[in-house]
Amino acid sequence: MISTRQLRYFVEIADSGSFSAAAERLYIAQSALSRQIKALEDLLETPLFERTARQPRLTTAGEAFLPRARSLLSELEKASRMAHEIGNGLRGSLRLSHSSTVPLTGHLLARLSRYLQDNPKVSMEIAQQSSEAQLEELVEGRLELGLLRLPVLRQHEALCIEPLFEEPLLLAVASDHPLASTATASLAQLREEAFISIPHRQRGGLSYLSAQLCMQAGFFPKAARVVSRKTTQLQLIQAGFGVALLPRCMKDIAPTGLTLVPLVDEGCTSTVAVAYRRDAGPLVQQFVKHLCAQG
Repeated sequence: MISTRQLRYFVEIADSGSFSAAAERLYIAQSALSRQIKALEDLLETPLFERTARQPRLTTAGEAFLPRARSLLSELEKASRMAHEIGNGLRGSLRLSHSSTVPLTGHLLARLSRYLQDNPKVSMEIAQQSSEAQLEELVEGRLELGLLRLPVLRQHEALCIEPLFEEPLLLAVASDHPLASTATASLAQLREEAFISIPHRQRGGLSYLSAQLCMQAGFFPKAARVVSRKTTQLQLIQAGFGVALLPRCMKDIAPTGLTLVPLVDEGCTSTVAVAYRRDAGPLVQQFVKHLCAQG
């Protein structure tokens, strides 16, 4: 069978014009080079060079073989480079989902942009899903990465969930709400307020965290007549249906007519995390490493 070494030696002789020059450029003995070419000619059952006193000349067979040998070496180099890039997480496609309370804005968007700039051979497909849907998609292998808010109530042995960063929670109210004009607010002031986001007993995330904080303040949030777990809650707050605790990043997508007020209570922070399979390949591992390294 023809070896890549023999192809490389053959092309080098053709390019340099002599066995001695090729041997020097390849850092091998001329005798070893000659043996490899002789073995190649024996495999092909035809001479590739006419040995002359001055310099070897390609035979008709050699001239026909040369461009194909170059092509084979080029394709092999491309295949090797591609395998290296895929094996080291430098090439491929990622499917990523984020929850509605983790909008791709601000420094999170900057992290994604920086990753794609540093990895030009990686493409990304992005969708928006609830945290629960993301976890199910990850377990089933239909998704590579999820961006969600802690806490997560359902644990999956096949998944890793790594915290990325924390951000403060703010009180979201309509601009004509009495608290909209205050510099700060406390959870105790929300005892009689209607919340447009109420936790489900089997779901975690921001609504669950909000309820926990309210209970620490001595009450369970009262449900508004219209509730939502999606970004439509911004419009509901704007319309005066109720209030909610939202992360600071929601400022970037908040509509006119909605005010976000800082909370004075301790512990009013929310954590964004990245979820992925424990057996994820190099591409996912590299992406997670990049996200976590951004601090």
